[in-house]
Amino acid sequence: MVVLLRLFLLLMFWKIVWLSDYDRRHHDDDDNLSTSQSDESTTGREGTSMQRTVIIISNALKGLMGRGRIGNQMEHFLGSLAFAKKVNRTLVLPPLRTYRNVRFTEMFLFEPLLEYHRVILAEDFMDHLAPTYWPPEKRIGYPLQPFWDDLGVDFACYDWLEYSYQQPKKFKKKYPAEKYPVIAMRGAPAPYPMNPENWPLQKYLKFSKRISDESEGYIDHNFKDQSFVGIHLRNGIDWENACKVPFGSNKYMASLQCLHGTSDPVTKEMCFPSKEEVLRLTKKVLKSTGAKVLFIATDRHPMIEEFTEHLKDLEVHIYHMDPHLPQVDQAVLLRADHFIGNCVSSFTSFVTRARLTEDKPTSFWGYTK
Repeated sequence: MVVLLRLFLLLMFWKIVWLSDYDRRHHDDDDNLSTSQSDESTTGREGTSMQRTVIIISNALKGLMGRGRIGNQMEHFLGSLAFAKKVNRTLVLPPLRTYRNVRFTEMFLFEPLLEYHRVILAEDFMDHLAPTYWPPEKRIGYPLQPFWDDLGVDFACYDWLEYSYQQPKKFKKKYPAEKYPVIAMRGAPAPYPMNPENWPLQKYLKFSKRISDESEGYIDHNFKDQSFVGIHLRNGIDWENACKVPFGSNKYMASLQCLHGTSDPVTKEMCFPSKEEVLRLTKKVLKSTGAKVLFIATDRHPMIEEFTEHLKDLEVHIYHMDPHLPQVDQAVLLRADHFIGNCVSSFTSFVTRARLTEDKPTSFWGYTK
């Protein structure tokens, strides 16, 4: 029963940790860090800048399998980043959860985030700062053990934290850094789906060199310097079941990426589009762009045979990679001249937000604004 309870909790919550009075000398890039200093910084030893900070360790444990999971985590992460800035606390970049904890920098770059706010890797925090600022006897929180086990954390006692991410001023008043140098939370200080006002923060979230190199290498090898249309097909069994719910509002999972600012409801064709809709819209976009390359990212069925037959008169070359990391697919989709995605999917929403920052066009199955 204990194991089952832990697994249940693991699928429901995030972990978040906060720290105050962090010396920026522990960061690898002092110049970048200094650009995000707040007005509340104080002068430390030998004239170095001391940050009055609180560090957050967060992890979006919405599920351990499937392509949408990192997408969910990133929506929570960007919301947490915005909250950290509002309360003037340094954000710990958490391990990302797949089938294991993955170091944040395996997927994303560290330095661009410093342009927006102060950050530190969770592993660096535990190795260099926790012994001083968060000794074992002072580790109080509401733990989800598998996540903390990977970071080597045991809690001295448990406590339930009451707060609202919608009220950062009240949070600062209730949990001042002087009294609460480290706090372990049971959930991210951000909603899912994420608040549209935080979409622009996507520009600070850049893929790691490993992912960028792999995606660029694939493009260069297969269709270098050619215009291409990229599409995302979310058609696995789990997604088909998720799209059987009764619709009626414009809010369902990541649907605000295409319905924000409208009263249009989510429809099944938007959530789980028919083959006819997929073939129709893909051909329409290929014709309008003049592209001769189609790149397909999917969690299950790429519909290669269907596309080959439907697009034969356009003489389009069709590619499907199925990489070990779905983020490589996303990195390719970011480069597309036109992208077609699933309005309800957080995998699509990651790509949509990134393309918005570069003013690149995106369309959605089953919906036209």
